Amino acid sequence: MDEQRRAALAAATFGALAVGTMLGVGRAEAYEHHPAIRRAIGALEAARSDLQHANHDFGGHRVAAMDAIDRALEQLRLALQFDRF
Repeated sequence: MDEQRRAALAAATFGALAVGTMLGVGRAEAYEHHPAIRRAIGALEAARSDLQHANHDFGGHRVAAMDAIDRALEQLRLALQFDRF
């Protein structure tokens, strides 16, 4: 391969790598459908776990909050099923 072709190939490879790196930022979110809903589900699951392991019942409000979280999780999961790609 002559020097000119080698230089062109190197430039093309470098360009492709640079573009791929730029596109790779947030790549998981770019390919994941509805990342905000999935993050909300994770946050609600973590909150429910924290409440479940709390040492105090807070006058019944802890259980009520866990029930509300369960209803919210159900709605978010239904939303994901509704909008399948």
